[in-house]
Amino acid sequence: MTNAQPAEPGPNPEHLATLYEITRTLNSSLDLDEVLENIMDRVIEVTGAERGFLMLYDEKQDDLVFKVARGIDRSDLESPEFQVSTTILERVRESGQALLTDNAQYDNRFKRGESIMILGLRSILCVPIPIKEKLIGVVYVDNRLHVGLFNKGHLELLTAFASQAGVAIENARLYQVAVEKGRMEQELQMARDIQRGLLPSVLPTIPGYEVAADWRSAREVAGDFYDVFRLGESDLGVVIADVSDKGAPAAIFMAVASSFIRGVALSAPTPQDTLRQANISILKETQSGMFVTVYYAILHPEGRITGVNAGHNLPLLYRHEQQAHEFLPRGGRPLGWFEDLPVEAVEYQLKPGDVLVFYTDGLTEAENAKSEPYGEDRLVEAVRASMELPAGDIMKAILASLETFVGDTPPFDDTTLVVVRYTG
Repeated sequence: MTNAQPAEPGPNPEHLATLYEITRTLNSSLDLDEVLENIMDRVIEVTGAERGFLMLYDEKQDDLVFKVARGIDRSDLESPEFQVSTTILERVRESGQALLTDNAQYDNRFKRGESIMILGLRSILCVPIPIKEKLIGVVYVDNRLHVGLFNKGHLELLTAFASQAGVAIENARLYQVAVEKGRMEQELQMARDIQRGLLPSVLPTIPGYEVAADWRSAREVAGDFYDVFRLGESDLGVVIADVSDKGAPAAIFMAVASSFIRGVALSAPTPQDTLRQANISILKETQSGMFVTVYYAILHPEGRITGVNAGHNLPLLYRHEQQAHEFLPRGGRPLGWFEDLPVEAVEYQLKPGDVLVFYTDGLTEAENAKSEPYGEDRLVEAVRASMELPAGDIMKAILASLETFVGDTPPFDDTTLVVVRYTG
């Protein structure tokens, strides 16, 4: 038997009423799974099919993926990929045209279809689901017992319905994306709030010093961090650090590194020991491959400072009396690379009015619209112009200088800043 031509005419008024009713049902939900199940159930209902399958095109897999597989009693079918004619699916996918056969066993178009013969498929109707002339899926129904179950009326009805179904699927998809984006943004905002909560909100001080700090993330969360904490009765610890990565992984690593450094600092005999012990803990507890640059300074009474650099940016020291500046030397290497951490402590004596600026590279490497970096010279000038002010105002002057320089250019890196001013 060759492919028979359907005898019945196109959609009748009853079919049109059905199309209107099921379209209204589709548009009543924005839940993608519910929309897909509604489509399949109504298709089986209006065609009288024994089984129905709905597939959506997955761009990552470059293939049709089964989303719904139903029997006439609305039961879910297992292993749908082995229950349909792959030949017909491929024909519809490639051509974008609906396909109808009233007896696939004797249809010359599919005489080489192994799945048709093995499964004993007879009546088959497969219709593409389009959206803006692009195929996003297919609806496939069949019957293994009856010949001529589907006709031209069913084909036209299902084709019209598939067009409406495409709109409903796309709306549900877009809604799902919006919900997911909103959820992710909410979670990232919560993560940002938690991360900010890990930073000291009120900075402790000791006599003779003013300390101010600012932390700004280029993304929702950051890999930069700072910390300021009391050490005993008279000293103050100051930490500034920059994790090698960005985003959520860097934020998690930041929390781990920050807790290790502070935890060790409270008991370690020297700042070098603090960073070495924190380095060992980071290597043991994390397997991320990330590292963190750190500058750790201890502020002592009467202007004495002990600083240890572990691969971090060179802090700026501006001398008030000489109206001159210097950058403190680089030292060691970042935490999280190797067990051996060759760091050395360097001592400095501050005089009243001297200013120390600790920062991450997001400050000096920030670029304007011409891709020019902010640089160390502009930082020095901002400090020179404001050094008579309190530490908090010096910090604001640096940030104002930075914002004026970059303009509307979005930041590509986190920016953290700690300003220490010795008042004597």
